[in-house]
Amino acid sequence: QVQLVESGGGLVQAGDSLKLSCAASGRTFSTYLMGWFRQAPGQEREFVAVIGRSGGSTRYADSVKGRFTIFNDNANNTLILQMKSLKPEDTAVYYCAASRGTTKVVQPTEYDYWGQGTQVTVSS
Repeated sequence: QVQLVESGGGLVQAGDSLKLSCAASGRTFSTYLMGWFRQAPGQEREFVAVIGRSGGSTRYADSVKGRFTIFNDNANNTLILQMKSLKPEDTAVYYCAASRGTTKVVQPTEYDYWGQGTQVTVSS
């Protein structure tokens, strides 16, 4: 069983930066693909970023490419999403998730474990 706990959300202004953290239980990073998703009110959950096992290759949604960075803080067993140049359209609940393995990394249904989410609100 994998437990994921997100933190770091909040209310910021457009152009600001924010760092989200996802504390993971066990040897999660060597076993699972780790991803970030987000869900805005009335919308489907959408892919944001993913990182391979043990900090392997990364992939980003086009909407966040160049602004967001996903990486593992192995010392603290924490998945990080560093966000900069935030826009109002980035407002959503952000979730981290773990997948045993898939080629369809953008599909939420391919992930086996989820955190409870953290709210990010970007004001204009």
